[in-house]
Amino acid sequence: MTEPDVVPVRVAGPDCRLWAKERGLERPYPVICHLLDAAAVFGVLWDVVLGSKARARIADALQLPEADARQVLSFWAGLHDLGKITPPFQAQVPAAFAAVRREPEYFAVPGAERETAFRHEVATHWAVTLLLDEIGYPGDLNRTRRAVSHQVAQLLGGHHGVFGQPLLKRKLSAGSVHAPGLGEQGWAEQRRRHFIELRRVVGAAALPKGGLPAELSVVVAGLIVVADWLASQTDWIKPLLPATGWQATSQALDEHWSRASYAAPGVVRAAQLGRADFALQQFEGMFPFSPNPLQQDLVEHLPQLAAERGSGLLLVTAPTGDGKTEAALYAAAVLGRVAGARGLYFALPTMATADGMFPRVAAFADQALYGERALTLLHSMAWLSPAYRGPFDPAARSADDDAVVAERATATAAGAWLRGPKRGLLAPLGAGTIDQVLAGVLPLRYNVLRLLGVSDKVLVIDEAHAYGPWMHSLMSRLLEWLGAFGAPVVLLSATLTGSTAGSLVNAYRRGAGFLEPAEVKPCYPGWLFTDAASGQVSTPRATQTERARTVDVEVHGVSWDSLDAPNSAVRKGGRRERLRAQLQPIADGGGAALVCCTTVAEAQATYRELSAAFPELARREGGLRLLHSRYPAGERQRISGDCERAYGKPAAGEEIRVRAGSILVATQVVEQSLDFDFDLVISDLAPLAQLLQRVGRGRRHRRGPMGRPSWAQAEECPKLVVLEPVDSEGRTRVPPTWGGVYDHGLLVRTAELLRREKEGGIAVPGDVQRLIDAVYAADFVDGLDAAVKQELARMDIERAANETAESHLARMTTICAPQDVRGDLGELSKLQEGVTEELLTTRLGADTGRVLLLYTQPGGELTLDEEGTVSLSALTLRSTLTRQELALIMSRVAPVPGRWLTEGEGLAHPAAWEKQAVLGGLVLVTVNREPDGESWRGRHGKRSISVSSVGLEIA
Repeated sequence: MTEPDVVPVRVAGPDCRLWAKERGLERPYPVICHLLDAAAVFGVLWDVVLGSKARARIADALQLPEADARQVLSFWAGLHDLGKITPPFQAQVPAAFAAVRREPEYFAVPGAERETAFRHEVATHWAVTLLLDEIGYPGDLNRTRRAVSHQVAQLLGGHHGVFGQPLLKRKLSAGSVHAPGLGEQGWAEQRRRHFIELRRVVGAAALPKGGLPAELSVVVAGLIVVADWLASQTDWIKPLLPATGWQATSQALDEHWSRASYAAPGVVRAAQLGRADFALQQFEGMFPFSPNPLQQDLVEHLPQLAAERGSGLLLVTAPTGDGKTEAALYAAAVLGRVAGARGLYFALPTMATADGMFPRVAAFADQALYGERALTLLHSMAWLSPAYRGPFDPAARSADDDAVVAERATATAAGAWLRGPKRGLLAPLGAGTIDQVLAGVLPLRYNVLRLLGVSDKVLVIDEAHAYGPWMHSLMSRLLEWLGAFGAPVVLLSATLTGSTAGSLVNAYRRGAGFLEPAEVKPCYPGWLFTDAASGQVSTPRATQTERARTVDVEVHGVSWDSLDAPNSAVRKGGRRERLRAQLQPIADGGGAALVCCTTVAEAQATYRELSAAFPELARREGGLRLLHSRYPAGERQRISGDCERAYGKPAAGEEIRVRAGSILVATQVVEQSLDFDFDLVISDLAPLAQLLQRVGRGRRHRRGPMGRPSWAQAEECPKLVVLEPVDSEGRTRVPPTWGGVYDHGLLVRTAELLRREKEGGIAVPGDVQRLIDAVYAADFVDGLDAAVKQELARMDIERAANETAESHLARMTTICAPQDVRGDLGELSKLQEGVTEELLTTRLGADTGRVLLLYTQPGGELTLDEEGTVSLSALTLRSTLTRQELALIMSRVAPVPGRWLTEGEGLAHPAAWEKQAVLGGLVLVTVNREPDGESWRGRHGKRSISVSSVGLEIA
């Protein structure tokens, strides 16, 4: 078929036949219209999202008045898609391309339209540099990285999430030779015409005299991405779509600009991208109780300190149960107001703790905040959390329900736009896992959006002690960026060494420009503050506590028989014997006990052991519970909810009485941010910090003498029983089954330290900081037996080597500090093989494999449940899955160690599942009912995987 003859059309201004958007539209949308739209939306984002201090910093960097800076940056935002005026992009819609391709003005070297690897954002980088030079932007192109024109072009070239590498002058001067996809002079002339008209309409005549430092470049780049996304929505474009035959005359462009500018505030408002207002500053107005001593000290001293010194970092160290969460939220209100912050993000170590914090942040927002209060829950499975199901969740409403969504929305309900991919941190308020913000300092696509999301918020980091060297290095790099932003930060910890505290505080100071480390000696309990303006670290303030207690510590050396069959003979001096003896009072006299195990397999074995030892408890509902990570998601949520009701804080007015005998067997999932209360805590040997976290669950709530069993000691004296694995000579011997869960040297040091301290108990909080620092001290080995000293020295060397390797990995994988960007944003996008968001969750300790078990019913039908009510075939009837069906599938998925899945491929995914990203990497394993009727078993490669009431296991 021959192409129709095309009559050349001469146009003096931008050629409106060149298109930018076409999907879902009646006809293509002109490039010039989209450029104007993005500029209009950016101007509103400048007004609404940025605070006055950020606007002033940007204007100062450009050496322009704020009004001029707004127009200039809006112009930049419009230029982001100038690279769509190239043959490869225009050729993607053949009908539109046919209208121009045969005209002499649009000459390109043969095959230029097939240069599909030359993406339009890269073309923007190439084109904008020279155009900005033409109008007089400062900079010497012989030193391209420092030229403002190149900085702006590189910034705009990163609007799809990855910044390009610097371009050389010799290549820029002959662009179409080195990048044929640019087209020849006709294409360049159209880019120039679009450039000139965009600048005229927006009113960006001013010329900046300086460039942006890295931290401000990130903010501007992130806002440009958001402006592009908002202005690319079909619902935005349709009302602005020009009529057939429209020409881009000066008058027509001015009229389009007026319409876009009128519509822009509405689209930003609908996306809920405004600012929260930290107006309320009274503690009693935020919470329905009076402040405790820690909180009261902050109330009395933090507001004046922050008012005098401005935004900064607050470090709070206090025992578990001392109200750190409320202290942090109050501090966030104080620091947020001083800094003019637009909201807060509460970062936690696990999905379970994030789910628990979400309603607490929502309640705080309802009481203490004004303005825009959209709140997001952020972790990889947030969309499955019952706490996050709401009127904007497609799984929670029918297709024809949209009309009433706005009426049902609460003040803190995050809308559909904020729940889209990569957008959650843009909400004014958020609660979620720490990896969501740490991803901002990895060279991942759109990392600038994550940095933008925390650049002007109060970031609260809970359990700041809970991470290994690699994660600690990432957190330090994040704090450097936050220091450069001048963003407020609140760090919370129950067990933080002085050296770790110092490294975090100094990372923030370093980002703020203070390179000389300051001495940091935290009080426990207490707090200290450093500001971004002066870098001065305040004198640590020691506070009182209403929960001063002495922990009664018992250390029992036991032979390690945890994996023995539950019905086998109980070995004398073994772990099983000691457990039975310690828990017998629970069976006889009631009360609640926590048994914390090192591995999931040992927790499962311990649960079976206790079921055999205390059959009456096992038969009674709630008498014996098991909590760990290796359950299907829905089942784990159910068990967690049962535990919160059984062991959580009594409700106001609830009658306090002795609880019926109940034992929770769990792994480390109970250590962090869970408000559980037990009469007795038993733990396998763990590093001292973890043991102190666990004993924080002992006698946590004030239940009074009527609420504790008769066998329990005085309420203010919780009991911790530590089961230390020992060899035949009584020396600490780490079981092989523990692998690398904990550093072996720290376990030996902890055991030795507990033996020294157990006679007088451990005073909390009085002894905590001393002991936490002591367990890491270099002189710890002094006075030890020579053999123990030699073995511990060997372990210390291994730990130091591992920490060095972890720190080296961090240096290889993280982006550079803001002061090291040096005008080249490409430093933030040096992607490396293996650096993914999954790397973060893996390093956080999450299992790396995901399994969906398919139960084989009589007759061969496969179902997602044991009862056979959810058929696999019913989920494969259509080519796509609904949100409800995805949620149903994911609620049945269980995390497992990646090594379980290294062999075998599992059942092939149904065709309808292949397009669902959330199902990617999911391994399907068919299982059959075992003769015992209680469990199901299947095979994956050479491994036998079973599931029962204790979760997933391998033979």
